Amino acid sequence: MPAYAGMTRETSQFLGKCEDLTMSEQIKNFINGQWKPGSGASFESCDPANGELIGTANQSTPADVKEAIDSASAAFPAWKAIPQPKRAEIVYKVGDIFKRRKEEIAQLMSREMGKPIAEARGDTQEGVDMAYYIASEGRRAWGWTVPSELPNKRMYVERVPLGVCTLITPWNFPIAIPTWKTFPALVMGNTVVLKPAEDTPLLANKFAEILIEAGVPKGVFNVVHGSGGPISDALVTDPRVRMISFTGSSAVGAAIAGKAAPLHKRYSLEMGGKNPVVVMPDADMDLAIDAVLWCAFGTTGQRCTACSRLILVDPVGDSFVNKLKERATKLKLGHGADPTTQVAALINKKALDKVADYVRIGRDEDKAKLILGGERATDGALSKGNFFKPTLFDHVKQGMRIEQEEIFGPVLSIIRAKSYDEAIKVANGVKYGLSSSIFTRDVNVVNRFQTDIEAGLVYINAGTTGAEVSTPFGGHKATGNGHREGGPTVIEAYSELKSVFIDYSGQVQKAQIDNN
Repeated sequence: MPAYAGMTRETSQFLGKCEDLTMSEQIKNFINGQWKPGSGASFESCDPANGELIGTANQSTPADVKEAIDSASAAFPAWKAIPQPKRAEIVYKVGDIFKRRKEEIAQLMSREMGKPIAEARGDTQEGVDMAYYIASEGRRAWGWTVPSELPNKRMYVERVPLGVCTLITPWNFPIAIPTWKTFPALVMGNTVVLKPAEDTPLLANKFAEILIEAGVPKGVFNVVHGSGGPISDALVTDPRVRMISFTGSSAVGAAIAGKAAPLHKRYSLEMGGKNPVVVMPDADMDLAIDAVLWCAFGTTGQRCTACSRLILVDPVGDSFVNKLKERATKLKLGHGADPTTQVAALINKKALDKVADYVRIGRDEDKAKLILGGERATDGALSKGNFFKPTLFDHVKQGMRIEQEEIFGPVLSIIRAKSYDEAIKVANGVKYGLSSSIFTRDVNVVNRFQTDIEAGLVYINAGTTGAEVSTPFGGHKATGNGHREGGPTVIEAYSELKSVFIDYSGQVQKAQIDNN
């Protein structure tokens, strides 16, 4: 049965209604190699730029999740038994298929998630790159040998799979992030239950289709749709789930940790950010402005790595701000499928309202000055979508809510600092520590910044976005719990270590711990 069997006009009873109800695709769960609807109330996937109905799905229930975990658990022994390089070859094929279907996936992403088509192609390419990278890592000898203190004794360490992994992914990178989690999980021999964001279910099912085409066996990869709230316990607490990987808000991540830790489960949390760009007086100002425009307003600010704080060190000041404002004023808003669009719609009405609320908070906070935007974009066709104008607040002070809290929208706070030391204090003065950036020509300042900044990602003379698949991705403090996506270290999250001791001496030998 195809992923989108049947057509429907069924309206949402669960997550709200699209404005323009058109014929849409029926979105189903994928469990044990079969497409089947969720058992709960219906909800809709809508184009955030115009409200058009794209697809209708049903909320999964705890029973649906249990069925998916049953499937993944049953498939685990056979999948684990396949040699790791052979599992990796299947993931490599996934990359080939993604490459062939890249434009199809990107066009759907511009409709369902809303991001500009160039960014959607990049999101899809990230899936291609991650497939090839992780597949190549599958050929490594992940263990190591260790010399024994005793004669005629050999020791080695190997990596073994965990079992069933629950992967909970967000809507802002609806292909890239599921691939970041799924590929290492599969290569290491785990089986998967994916719970994608309810805003982008069609893209998750496209991902499932590609895995099927590449030869992933029945039951190894499963998808359940809907809001996490009604099924969170089932996703996290089932004793057969050995790993929960989550990307999303710090509040939800903390709730997952609270459920998983008492059950001795492994969990990987990739959460929020409030990322600073520091501009020093000796910086290339034009380069800095170009970078800030991109990392603040690219993806409409809906990235955990987006620049949301710009720290200008004296005498950098009004001239820089005026040029930035002039450039930001010219950014074109529009549908993501339009190749000239620079700032697309926010994902949904809830996100639009959240950004508007933070603008109100910023206006009310002491001495912050709104110098651009601050309102919904309602001109012409934009009135049908979740568009918010690029927004700049100047003279923001450390400790203000718009300076401390993650807004996840096109809002940039500008803070003035008198010195590098003050800039570092401001940059580190939030609970997050994901990404960071500094613009300077001074090699001494570069090296100080690399040491002083509390962040997992450090960019020099570049914006705060743009991680690559071969480097670990993640942050400090409330941004995460220490695991990393991407790079060779991602394998650590999806495997256990096993130490093996082989004694061929023919006698009982006591190690130093027992015989000293």
